[in-house]
Order: sequence, then C-alpha cells, then structure tokens
Amino acid sequence: MDLKLRITDSRLKLLLFLVTIIAACSPKISTVTKPPVKTIPKENSTSSPAKPVQRFTEASISLLIPFKLNQINLETATKAQIDRTDMAIDFYQGVKMGIDSAASFGLNFKVNVYDTKDDNTQLISLTKKDDLMNSHLVIGPVFPEGVKNLTNFAIRNDLPIVSPLAASKPSDFSNPKLISIVSSIDQHGEKIAGYIGSKFQAANSIVVLINPKKTEDEEFATPIKTFFKQKYPALIVQEFTSAYAFETRMVKGKKYAVIVCSSDPGFVGPTIDKLAKIAKLRAQDYQFQLFGHPNWIKQNYNITQLQALNTVLSTSYMINYKDSNVISFIKKYRFNFNFEPSEYSFKGFDIGFYFGKLLAKHGKNYLDFMTKDKYKGLHNTFNFGYDPLYGYYNKDLMLLTYKNLTLSLIN
Repeated sequence: MDLKLRITDSRLKLLLFLVTIIAACSPKISTVTKPPVKTIPKENSTSSPAKPVQRFTEASISLLIPFKLNQINLETATKAQIDRTDMAIDFYQGVKMGIDSAASFGLNFKVNVYDTKDDNTQLISLTKKDDLMNSHLVIGPVFPEGVKNLTNFAIRNDLPIVSPLAASKPSDFSNPKLISIVSSIDQHGEKIAGYIGSKFQAANSIVVLINPKKTEDEEFATPIKTFFKQKYPALIVQEFTSAYAFETRMVKGKKYAVIVCSSDPGFVGPTIDKLAKIAKLRAQDYQFQLFGHPNWIKQNYNITQLQALNTVLSTSYMINYKDSNVISFIKKYRFNFNFEPSEYSFKGFDIGFYFGKLLAKHGKNYLDFMTKDKYKGLHNTFNFGYDPLYGYYNKDLMLLTYKNLTLSLIN
C-alpha cells in the first residue's frame, strides 16, 4: 500500500508506533504462540511412571489499550485527534520497555496487544480470543468503564486484571483479582487527613474544609471527615462553602489546617487568592496551612501564593529527573523511539517491569507475593494491600509542598 504523508511530529510518532508494533520484538518477547516447555523425568523401572513436570518458561501478558487507530486517517487527521492517541502510544512503549527489562531475569514473554478502540462492543469481541482468556496477566483497559465491562469475564476466567491509569475506587468493580495501580480519591483524602492529624494538636488547632458541595467536591471531603471522626475525634472540624464564609468565623490565636476540596479552577483560583490575602494581612492573629485537591498537580495556580501558604498536595505520581534510573530510562527511551517519554511512558515502564519481574521470580503464583514485594519505581512506589472483595490496591502516596517555587517531596 502506498501512503503519502505530510510528516509532523505527531504523525511521525504514530507512524513510529505502527512500525514498532509490527516489527520483530526483542528475543525475550514473542508475538507467536509458543507452548510452555514440559520436562519429563526418565522412568525408573522399579517405580510407577512419574507425572510430567511443567516448567514455567513463558508468561502470556495481554495489553488492552485504546489506540483507536480505526478512527485515524493519517492524511486528514487534525493534531487534536492524533494527540489523543499519544497517551496510548506512550503507555504501550513504556510497558514494552518494562517487559523487555524484566526478561533479563530469565523468563520469556508472549505479549498480545489489542486495540480496544475505547469501544465496549470491541471489548466484548476481544473476550472471545483464546490468547486473552489464557493470559497470566491482563493490563487494561485503561478507562473505568472498560474495566467494569471486563469484570465478569475476568472473574469467570480467573484472570488478574491491572487497572493501570484510572483513579477509581476498587469497590466500584467488586473483583477480587483486580489490581488498582492509581490511588483512589478516598486514599488521597485519608493521606491528607492523616498528615494533618499528626501535625496539628487538638488544643490549639481547627481543621477547616472549604467545600462548595458539588459531587466531585464531596468525593474528596467525605473520606476526610470520616477519617477525622474515626482517628482524631478530638480535633475540631468545620466546613464552609467559601473562603469568605470562613473568614467571618476565624478565631484569633488558633492554628488552621485549611483543606480546599474543589479542583474547579474557577473556584480554586479566587479561593487561593483570598486565603493569601488573609494570611498576609492577619499574620499576627492567625496561622494556617493550605491543603489542596490532588488534581491541583496538573492545574496552574499562583505558585508564589501556594508557597506562602505552605501548601501540601498528595500525589501518586512524581518524577525525580536527577535520579540515575530516571536518566537511564530517558536515554533508552530516546534511543528506542526518538521521542521524549511522557508521564504515561514512565507509568507504563513501571507496570511492565514490576509485573514482568514478579512473573519471572514467582511464576504463575506471582499474586501470592504482591503484598510482599515492594517496588520503588520511576514514578511511584508499588506497595500493595489486599481486600478479598475488591482486590489489590496500591497503598503508596506521596505528599508534596512548595519550596523554591517548585514541588518537593515531604514523605
């Protein structure tokens, strides 16, 4: 087929992906079905025949990603359309590098890559494939609706499913073999509340929630209030719909932990501005520290004001670009793909490497070791807990604060 392309960076990236996915993979990654090797001991004439012993020599991993290549016309696609494929491509390339690296531990991998097209009908058709049904691990779908639609299939076939990017509550799926990588909003709320409880004393402190009461605001506020009620009942917790309402109720001499529960820029920006003015004009009468919604990490607010308010944010993603492992990954990624790695490249690598290494070390029983094998990755630490109803969930979250006009790790 003769393709005439006007090459831009985005189009070139997509083209590179198409070449990558059909090209010969690393010797340790197979795209051809290959049955596991069976080792049969020699028979002893004085004993009954021994049963064949099966060695675990190849792990089958299925990767379900919404490339949506059927919706892309390379000749006419807009930059916005192709940009939507970047996440899928970057994540795939990161996973591939991670599994390649894990192969050094002595296990062969067969990786089945499927385009879910972000379409539930396509997802249902994929469940009929034997390779998917017989996988040792399924990574994806990446969106909560896809994970939900695959739940019954996964339970029926006893398949471990990795939810790699969605910050969903594991309880939304009720799958005992679901593996949730990204922390839920409940975990973020509990992390913030736990930090406040350890730093603020009930005798002279008040916790204030500025909560506009929208559904998404309540999702963050509710676990925070529940945590304080259960773990720190002596702390006074107040709730206001705005910083203006809060200002009228402030008590001199008190130390305030102010949690803004919203991630709506139209609300958050003016709220930060108001709190910064209060802190500047009334510094002798009041002390308070600001705690924000985890979505603030990807939003743009006045950094000078955030630093002045000693703002603390929780996150499940942070790259230390001075770290030697990060530097090495970036160099290899550039060499392999001629592009800079994105957030999804780092996440893909950590997921591919962690699970590939687990399979190489422990074979088919790797799930038994998930809560024991802690992994410090490029973007986060994997430290899994387990709930018999909702599956495995990553317990590790980081807290960041502003120093020298940039976010720095607290713990």
